[in-house]
Amino acid sequence: MTRFHLAIGMTYILFAILLNSVGAVILQSILSLGVSKPQAATLEAFKDLSIAAASFLVASQLPRFGYRRGMLLGVLCVALGCALAAWLQRFWGLQIVFATIGVSFAIVKISVYASIGLLTKDQKGHASLLTLVEGVFMLGVVGGYLMFAAFASDVDPASTSWMNVYWLLSGLALLTAGLIALSPLDEREIQAAALARAPAREFASMLALLANPAVGIFIACIFFYVLIEQGIGTWLPTFNNQIIGLAPKLSVQMAVILAAGTALGRFAAGALLRRMPWWLLLSFCLVGTAALVLLALPLAGQRGDVEITSWLHAPAAAFVFPLIGVLLGPIYPTINSVMLSALPKANHAPMTGLIVLFSALGGSAGSLLTGLAFSRLGGVGAFYLTLLPIALLFVLLHVLRRRTATG
Repeated sequence: MTRFHLAIGMTYILFAILLNSVGAVILQSILSLGVSKPQAATLEAFKDLSIAAASFLVASQLPRFGYRRGMLLGVLCVALGCALAAWLQRFWGLQIVFATIGVSFAIVKISVYASIGLLTKDQKGHASLLTLVEGVFMLGVVGGYLMFAAFASDVDPASTSWMNVYWLLSGLALLTAGLIALSPLDEREIQAAALARAPAREFASMLALLANPAVGIFIACIFFYVLIEQGIGTWLPTFNNQIIGLAPKLSVQMAVILAAGTALGRFAAGALLRRMPWWLLLSFCLVGTAALVLLALPLAGQRGDVEITSWLHAPAAAFVFPLIGVLLGPIYPTINSVMLSALPKANHAPMTGLIVLFSALGGSAGSLLTGLAFSRLGGVGAFYLTLLPIALLFVLLHVLRRRTATG
């Protein structure tokens, strides 16, 4: 393993913490900064719309600029944004930092995925390293929940002391930037090829894919999946606090069950997909997801009068509902694999750009719509509404199966 492998791992841990902190930050912003739920939900839009814009505008130019330079630039921007958020301790400062995170992540993700192709010699090596990187990302998600919970005040929920976590994250970003700067990566061949192509060519190849009916169905699947995942993931800490009755710190801590369940579901799917068709596994996952929603949400409505501060005293709903991650986890990587496998390899890069773009749009829509529903219907009603996109995704997956003629 080279230093650059370690640099990739550190970078992905950093962005896993930052990207998946939005649920914890929404809860803490409502409690300590006095913002409304719909206003707090704009943080997801600042993050996701920035990812969408940057992935569309910057992806084709990264080979010219350099993947290592792109990673370094993204991490340094995050270091500055985190320091700014910690210093200002204002909601608009958080909006700035999430916009910075979004742009930086788009640059970093494309750079990391492209770099993996330079670091590996064959398909097995590529798949192995990519799986490891995604596994490391999930570890960062789990660590992020615990980190933000550790900085939350046990005594005063209105305290802004939790924002000091951004000083730590800024330091981690600077450490990661130093590691990237000291880690060599041979990009000469890929840069020479990029400089020989017209810049508009990559944009044209990305847009041409949209004329493929299978790609259109796939994009709809991606959009609705991320809408479901981000709607639940972003608002789960607030749901834990306001509906189940957990203390703010415990609300963030117990949201880690969702991330851990997602990781478990993805690792398990890797073994199951060798033995069963992808559409059958994902059909089971979606039916199971709907069943779990119907089982867990009635339990969540049985809140007591005393705020819960311990895992030992948490009600069943706090453990059961986040298990939805086990069933949702396999869906995203599996449908990505199905679509990419159905396309020529020359189209994989522009297809990845579309994946990042519509994932970001779905995430933004999910958070905003769930936030609006949360404020008008309550948390239980908002999460019941996820049954609609779950049903739509079930239908779309079977249309995608016919269009790609796989599995």
